[in-house]
Amino acid sequence: MTYTMINGNRLFHTDEGPGADRGGETLLLVHGATCDSHDFAAQIGAFSARHRVIAPDLRGHGRSSGLTGGQRPRDFAADLSELLDDIDAGPVVVVGHSLGALVASVLAVEYPSLVRGVVAVDPSYGFEAEFAPQLAAAFRVPDPVGTAATVLGGLENNAAAGPEAEALRVWHRRRILGMDPMTVRDVFHGLFDEAATPLTVRPGVETYLSRRACPVLSLSSAASLKAKGIDGDWEPSLSSHPYSASVVLEGVGHWFFQERPAEFNALVLGWIDGLPAA
Repeated sequence: MTYTMINGNRLFHTDEGPGADRGGETLLLVHGATCDSHDFAAQIGAFSARHRVIAPDLRGHGRSSGLTGGQRPRDFAADLSELLDDIDAGPVVVVGHSLGALVASVLAVEYPSLVRGVVAVDPSYGFEAEFAPQLAAAFRVPDPVGTAATVLGGLENNAAAGPEAEALRVWHRRRILGMDPMTVRDVFHGLFDEAATPLTVRPGVETYLSRRACPVLSLSSAASLKAKGIDGDWEPSLSSHPYSASVVLEGVGHWFFQERPAEFNALVLGWIDGLPAA
């Protein structure tokens, strides 16, 4: 089945690939804010050739409903923990993009028995303290969807030319425009209002992330790290696991796994192949 009732919401998810019974890992792909699991279209086939791959739409996103509960990272993580239990999947390697990387980290900290490893793709944490209240205020407007389109549009690789690059930008923008405005507002408040800062901004987030006991692969665009005022050594410094690693990509935007899927897939699959035994 592609829909499961979780915490009062109808969550869409796909479940493909051979899984651990054939020697593979189980991967959970978690998309970002105002996105959906279609983001990983270029990964699902490559990953599921060797691993079980679960790709859900978070509550309020894509084909999932969002009528019950909040839109905070811990709400999404609680849903995913229930989903994994319901479909008998775990422990998993969580591949999370943006908000999804934060949700992956919440799973690793608060549901550690469910997580084998985290792949954090251009994560929505590590910001300077003054950034969060500014962005939270930007969404206290009558048109939070327009704000989201502007903010996320600025994270695109707008230097990339050609029909494929333009198609990605159009797809991302149109998807945002189709979101429920109150869901958009609540998702971004859940990331950047005062209650969220221990999960998103420095120095509080450093304490939180250091509680991840599993290996972490951090994949970041150089532009994102520069905007946050950190470098590629920041996240590995928070991990005690010797297999944790960091890769910084130059000349890419926030969705670099869509821009350079072959390179991204090889990086992630190679890292997963080397994961220490549980």
